[in-house]
Amino acid sequence: MNIAQYLDSTYLKTPAHSGKSNEETLLINKDLAQVAIDNGIFAVMIRPDYVAEIKKYIQERNANVVVGTVIGFHEGTYSVDEKLAEASKAIADGADELDFVINYSAYLKGDLDLVKDEFVRCTQLCLTHDKIAKWIIEIAALTDEQIADLTKHIADWAEENFQENDLVHIFVKSSTGFYETADGKPNGATFEGIRIMLDNAGKLPVKAAGGVRTPEDAEKMISMGVKRIGTSSALALIKNQTSSEGY
Repeated sequence: MNIAQYLDSTYLKTPAHSGKSNEETLLINKDLAQVAIDNGIFAVMIRPDYVAEIKKYIQERNANVVVGTVIGFHEGTYSVDEKLAEASKAIADGADELDFVINYSAYLKGDLDLVKDEFVRCTQLCLTHDKIAKWIIEIAALTDEQIADLTKHIADWAEENFQENDLVHIFVKSSTGFYETADGKPNGATFEGIRIMLDNAGKLPVKAAGGVRTPEDAEKMISMGVKRIGTSSALALIKNQTSSEGY
């Protein structure tokens, strides 16, 4: 199995997270892109601040690695207008795919109108510009029942508001990798959580992010039906090694 074609190679630490300078962080992002170019990895997933530079870096090398970024990251509590503004800037900078953190806090409070509004408006922005929209539901913050319910709501809203041929461009994604769990509970994709998402996503593709640390895990996720995998250890996975990274 060619795992590389399913991978979003990810680096989402800010200089504040890593203690590195902005220049050092840009170099890390360029290294991420070069590894993706050299190894046939489908996409790099980076912070919005670095999209323009990394898009230019990839284009200068006549490579076709996809550039993805995150919106409303990582809490998801940005207003709809803030998410739209951040997404518009990322699109202008050359992002091909935008991974939005859905406002799961609003969902947990029962404010489905807000969650639906941001989903529809932000997804429409992406589709209008021929971009992929992925919606992170942060499964570690939800019960199994809530994972099923929120995934189904997203699938229903997508079918109600967009054309049939648009649905392949709208993903449901498991995790940010930044959610802090208690008692050692996984904060990324689990086989159980992904199965629930797959069972409720309807015609929407599913992305498993975080927690996929061995080639065997990746192959199992793919065989379950996952279309993309987000990982900070893409090279280890395609080199048939076990990841020591947290995401």
